[in-house]
Amino acid sequence: MSIRVSHAYGDHIAVAAADGTEILRYVYRPDPDAFESRKPYAHPVRTLAGRTVTGYRPSDHRWHKGLQMTASHLSGQNFWGGNCYVHGEGYLRLPERIGSMRHDGFPAFTAEDDRLAFTEALTWVENGGAEWARERRTITVHSVDEGAGAWALDWSIELTNLRDRPLAFGSPTTHGRELAGYTGLQWRGPRDFTGGTAFGPDIDGGAGPDAGKLMGTQGPWLAFTTEHDEVDAHSTLVFAHAPENLDESAAVHASHWFVRSEPIPTVAFSWAFFEEFELAPGASFGYRYRVVVADGAWDRDRVTTHLAGLPW
Repeated sequence: MSIRVSHAYGDHIAVAAADGTEILRYVYRPDPDAFESRKPYAHPVRTLAGRTVTGYRPSDHRWHKGLQMTASHLSGQNFWGGNCYVHGEGYLRLPERIGSMRHDGFPAFTAEDDRLAFTEALTWVENGGAEWARERRTITVHSVDEGAGAWALDWSIELTNLRDRPLAFGSPTTHGRELAGYTGLQWRGPRDFTGGTAFGPDIDGGAGPDAGKLMGTQGPWLAFTTEHDEVDAHSTLVFAHAPENLDESAAVHASHWFVRSEPIPTVAFSWAFFEEFELAPGASFGYRYRVVVADGAWDRDRVTTHLAGLPW
């Protein structure tokens, strides 16, 4: 199925299906509020039927913006946005700890009839203005399949430490808050995903609070499905790791799922859920992720079959 790509230079890239439905908007001109950690994000993200599956600046967490790369605890700085977790004191408003990700350009950009792939150069900047890390990000839209009612978004990151000392990656859990290991690539769903159902290849998380059964677990993929308000329709999101992310001999650090259905719908590919890890000066690490955006309430068999047909 063909796609149409438009680029509003200096602001965003949009992808539409053949019928004109915009399925992705990647915004690289950050919102102005520094407290929300200024960085690129993908929103809105929609199914081929036009159902919106990302939330933007919800009242409970204004810094949650669709799908975005984050780092909640990075050597004392917060590249997640919002209040900072401090053990023994809870969440505090510490604007001096909020970092940002600067868009530096697109070294590569290829738009074909049925595929978009672009590479973005970014710099992670701590609150005082020092450049801490260089990122090479690749976004690919592919496998737009009207028959399956689904399309795929691949998001990869290669991060290099620019400092003369190690970068320490952590999360609220590594700093003392139980089962709050959020960091890394994060999805925030809209309100009608609240109470949705989460499951993995071997675990039935269930709906609502039962989705918490998946919290802190590991696996090649996690699915999240919901029934929308106002329309008689369901949507499913599948979050999948590239094989090397879970290869203990190759991955820089073990990944775990951060997932909630209530009180807010969110999933993160957490790279530092239970333990911190360090990136040495001049060293790099990389991860590759995939998000399948689908119409309908998919079950485990359908997820497994569809993923098997999307080689890495």
